[in-house]
Amino acid sequence: MKEFMLLIRNEGDNKSALSPQEQQEFLKACQVYIEDLMKKGNLKSAQPLVREGKMISGAPGHFKDGPYNESKEIIVGYYHILANDLDEAVAIAKRNPEFAFKKGAKIEVRPIKMVETSTQFTYPTK
Repeated sequence: MKEFMLLIRNEGDNKSALSPQEQQEFLKACQVYIEDLMKKGNLKSAQPLVREGKMISGAPGHFKDGPYNESKEIIVGYYHILANDLDEAVAIAKRNPEFAFKKGAKIEVRPIKMVETSTQFTYPTK
C-alpha cells in the first residue's frame, strides 16, 4: 500500500456555525469514519490542527514569520492514510464527514513520496 495525506481545508472555523447538537453529530461521524479506516487498515494517524501559528518565508538572514492565517482558507486537520492508489485515496477522502457538516470543505489528497530504500541519505552536519 502507498501512503497519502488528506489535508482538510476550510474557511476559518466553520464548526462555530454548528449548533451544539450538530457539533456532537459531527464528532460522532468522525469517530465512525476513523474506526472504519482503522478496521480496514487504512489509517496511520489523524489530528485536528489549532487554527493559529506562523508562516515562515524567506531565506537565512531574511526570514519573515508573519501571521499564519492571511487567507480565508486554512488547513484544519489531516489524515495520514494507506491506500492502493490515488483513486482509492480519493474515495476514502470523499467519505469524510467534513463534506456533510461544513459548507465549502475541501480535502487535498496528496501521495507521500517515499525515500528509496536503495538510496542512502544523510543530513549534512555542521
